[in-house]
Amino acid sequence: MTRNFLTFIVFICLLGSLNAKNLFPAQADTAQYLKNPNYQYEIALYETYKTKQADIVMLGNSITHGANWNQLLGRNDVIEMGIPSDIVEGMLNRLNFVYELEPKIVFILGGINDIYSWIPLETIMVNYIQIVKNLQARGIKPVIQSVLYAGELWPASAERNTQVTKFNNMLKQFADKNGITYVDLNKTMSKGTFLRPEYSRDALHLNAKGFHAWVKEIENVLLNAGI
Repeated sequence: MTRNFLTFIVFICLLGSLNAKNLFPAQADTAQYLKNPNYQYEIALYETYKTKQADIVMLGNSITHGANWNQLLGRNDVIEMGIPSDIVEGMLNRLNFVYELEPKIVFILGGINDIYSWIPLETIMVNYIQIVKNLQARGIKPVIQSVLYAGELWPASAERNTQVTKFNNMLKQFADKNGITYVDLNKTMSKGTFLRPEYSRDALHLNAKGFHAWVKEIENVLLNAGI
């Protein structure tokens, strides 16, 4: 038996005795939602906030994040949890902060960032359905809201809005099949397949008139739910 072969045997034995995690550390999580710098910033704030309970949670992205919902609704039991540029997978992976508030109802608005990131609609839907099921499993009422169309002046809006239509149809079918409240925001704020300019400040995010129209829909849902 040669010296080189004995050395090889010793190395193999040592390798087996070492912690594999130290030899081959896990790769960093490269989930797309974690690449959004707004995500970590907002999560750090969630961990700092002192509110322990809220009846209503507004879960979404920068569109939801664009106004003070307590002021909009004239209530003090609303928490806004929109993160700019967030995708539905990101919303799914921060639901623990929603659970901690023990809300009665959660209004979900998400999907436009996914669609503009070319994430397949089927993938978005899987994550969306998981959000709904996780909320229901904890006795929280989910409300599905249609993805708002982009305005004509927003880049690639004509092409991407075709995907918005398809995804909204998927959401509506799922909601109808499972007895979940579905709010069609486009019915009021869009014309054809484009967000009306009078409701938006930049062809995507809402202005005061847009939020006023949205609040009316929210108030109707809360009234019917007795919240």
